[in-house]
Amino acid sequence: MSGTGIRTASGSLFDAARDCLAAASCEDKLQRTFDAAEAFAAGRLEADGEAPPPVPIGMPGRPARPRLVHPRDLPKRGFGTAEGRAAFIHAIAHIEFNAIDLAWDAAYRFRGLPREFYADWAAIAADEARHFAMLRTRLRALGFDYGDFAAHNGLWEMAEKTAHDGLARMALVPRVLEARGLDVTPGMIVKLRSLGDEDSAAILEVILREEVAHVAAGSRWFRWYCARRGVDPERRFRELLAEYARAVLHGPFNLDARSAAGFSDAELAALRELDIAARRDP
Repeated sequence: MSGTGIRTASGSLFDAARDCLAAASCEDKLQRTFDAAEAFAAGRLEADGEAPPPVPIGMPGRPARPRLVHPRDLPKRGFGTAEGRAAFIHAIAHIEFNAIDLAWDAAYRFRGLPREFYADWAAIAADEARHFAMLRTRLRALGFDYGDFAAHNGLWEMAEKTAHDGLARMALVPRVLEARGLDVTPGMIVKLRSLGDEDSAAILEVILREEVAHVAAGSRWFRWYCARRGVDPERRFRELLAEYARAVLHGPFNLDARSAAGFSDAELAALRELDIAARRDP
């Protein structure tokens, strides 16, 4: 999906990112994302240091469906039926759709950073859009579509909580919420293969491999922020986990993948300690 041309005439990455966030239909959000990422990589968009500040964070454009509910209200479905597998693929597709907006919001919201920061998040937005497109195609092959199952809004809620601070955003969205996929996806691939669903498993393998690099970008920019502020990254990560993320930390953790994504031994130890504490005192 490319070749239609970027839809902002300003030459501003921030305007293009805002337009991607505002796009409501799946098709429009994907097309705008691919166009904007390509335009920035080609030098046709710039992250202007003189741009006005971002508008306060709000809900991005979304299609009318799926219906958003509290996570506890999502029904539990097994993998044993086509509908159960479709519900699982839908949940992953919803995460990827949210991840498009999360990447663009990082590029839009946090100003005055090196060009490499914006290059990372524009490219990640395009990756997430491609992941969503793959999953939606698989959903349709199973006889369903995006929006056919309920979903939750937890990823975007964390974006709202961290809109004030790029350091907290880098620590908590890529390195906590998105890194959760590194932990659970290998087991899901094994389960899908055991059921003969090679097509879904192959898609998840692509996503898992590329998500390591996405989480690594979060690690890199989290440490960049810490160095600029003169704070210890391992201590600050532990503090942020305790403040924001107790409810979403669940082991076991994929230590190899997290290490490849930039987690230090001390940070992995902090995750394990908080997980143990959460199990002991839920």
